[in-house]
Amino acid sequence: MHCSRGATLLLIGAVALGAGCATRSRDVPPAPTSPAEFVAWSCERIDDETEAVQRRAADVAYAVDERGGNNVVALGLGLSVFWPALLAMRPEGLEAAELARLKGRYEALGAAAVRKGCPPPRAELSASRAATLPVAPGERLLYEDRSPPRRGGSRSAGGADPAGTTAVEWQLTVTALRRGEIEYRGRSGEVWRHDSAGNVVEAPEGALQWPQLLRGELVLGHVVAGDLVQGADPMARARVRGQVVAVGPQTVAGRRFDAAVVELFGDAQRGDSFTRLEGALVVDRASGLLLRLDLRSSEPGFALQRRLVRIDGP
Repeated sequence: MHCSRGATLLLIGAVALGAGCATRSRDVPPAPTSPAEFVAWSCERIDDETEAVQRRAADVAYAVDERGGNNVVALGLGLSVFWPALLAMRPEGLEAAELARLKGRYEALGAAAVRKGCPPPRAELSASRAATLPVAPGERLLYEDRSPPRRGGSRSAGGADPAGTTAVEWQLTVTALRRGEIEYRGRSGEVWRHDSAGNVVEAPEGALQWPQLLRGELVLGHVVAGDLVQGADPMARARVRGQVVAVGPQTVAGRRFDAAVVELFGDAQRGDSFTRLEGALVVDRASGLLLRLDLRSSEPGFALQRRLVRIDGP
């Protein structure tokens, strides 16, 4: 849901209260920031910075919630700010100070926008900002998935490589470039969305997702942690950690990207059993676009090689 400037999205308090950890947003007062800092900024720049502040605040809140084991925060990133929800986990120390700083900056940005008479921020990217991304609406991304063939199965339409894996090609069409996310449609009309960090936040039922794995800036040495989820089955998931082991330009499918390579390791779960998982994830740091995914596990749902192989114009 996209809200007008200054609106807040309130998390229903019953869940947090049941966890015994609810507080009020005033428990972490904003650290003062002067709107004068932004007096020379354009409305578009103010909107961009407001988006960045919200994303950083959500990253901090997820880290607090994850460490506490509460799993009570359900935050979607967009044009709303979630301070009552973010502060429901009683952040302490550095995280409380960071949220106070971000809260103060958010309020100062809002005040600066009001003084300049800025309109409510739009969900869609401006033409100038959209032009900086490596894909455009209407373009078609062709991916190739490879996974071990089933025993006794026939050769797939995609063929088999010398190692004996079968290849399946599938296509996504870019339908929208929004603040913080890109949306696609598959050939059958199914919706896919990923955020600007590279997290898959919406996918068809049964598809592999990682809604909160990548957070913050993907710089060399940055550590990530989260879940890989196989469809709607809550027991079909892998808990993984990872580290950014390489960054820099890469040419993929004939286009140049600013890539981050994240090495992954963890455990895949199926029911009560666990099996080792390792691999790598490569995303474009400018857009979150997936360039490559390699997962190795004895659990079939988490054994996959995915490649972006071609981008066709509209």
